[in-house]
Amino acid sequence: MLLTITLLLVGFAILIKGADFLVGGASSVAKKFKISNIAIGLTVVAFGTSTPELLVSVTSSLKGYDGAAFGNVIGSNTFNLLFILGVAGLIYPLVVLRNTVRYEVPLSLLAAIVLYILVNDVSLWGAEANILSRLDSFILLGFFVLFMLYIYRTMSNASDIDQTDDIKIYSLPASVGLIILGLALLVGGGTMVVDNAIEIAKFYGLSDKLIGLTILAAGTSLPELATSAVAAYKRNTDIAIGNVIGSNIFNIFFILGATGLIHPMRFDVAMNFDLYVLAASTVVLMIFMFTLNTSKLDRWEAFLMLISYFAYTIFLVGME
Repeated sequence: MLLTITLLLVGFAILIKGADFLVGGASSVAKKFKISNIAIGLTVVAFGTSTPELLVSVTSSLKGYDGAAFGNVIGSNTFNLLFILGVAGLIYPLVVLRNTVRYEVPLSLLAAIVLYILVNDVSLWGAEANILSRLDSFILLGFFVLFMLYIYRTMSNASDIDQTDDIKIYSLPASVGLIILGLALLVGGGTMVVDNAIEIAKFYGLSDKLIGLTILAAGTSLPELATSAVAAYKRNTDIAIGNVIGSNIFNIFFILGATGLIHPMRFDVAMNFDLYVLAASTVVLMIFMFTLNTSKLDRWEAFLMLISYFAYTIFLVGME
């Protein structure tokens, strides 16, 4: 079992490094073709930091572990909200400056609601089974396209965007090599993570759903954790919050949309509870930031969010 846990951690490390190589190579190519930093951030970087979740969800689904695929995304989003914003808010109180974040938080709540409607076919539509079908996946991807158009338009008109040219440019062969290497590491790392996580689940008698909601969720959210923690330390609070909220919207609309398009997935209604927790966490964030203390997440509020995540995790393990 020690070897399995080691391989799981190595798989996570490979995933993160693969995403780093992919972002570096693709950003370099984009910059060579005079693509703006804004467009690169909205496309290459956003996709790159979410590729661990994408690869893990797709791999889980193809191997028949639909619970792990759903759990990875729903768990990642809850981890992002409660744990990552909790840690970032403890480092430095998070103040929202841009109007875009104020609109994106309700959009992340909308994403959870849309997912709930699409996967609860039996209770809502009288179907025979709860499935994220290819049609459902097209709907999610449609929302993703609309979201990206909205963000691009909003950020293009913003006056507080950092336009510093901090992207390292490599030669074209080196850039392509980084992209290929990044993709290879992502595929290999994703397979290692899923295989070993399921092995741990079987050894301890845990469900693939629980593994997805906890181990896979936390592991694939490491890029977001690092980004938000560093941003909070540097007092770039918009980045700390925007990174998390944008990732949550991206995870549901794009990752589940892409995964379901590749392989339709059966949804376990027991995971509705986790969707409720995700939606409630988003509402709590809205109350903390936009009501109690306008546009600010204080340290005591961040601490409550962090404690809530630990309580939620303990509850999940206790329910197994």
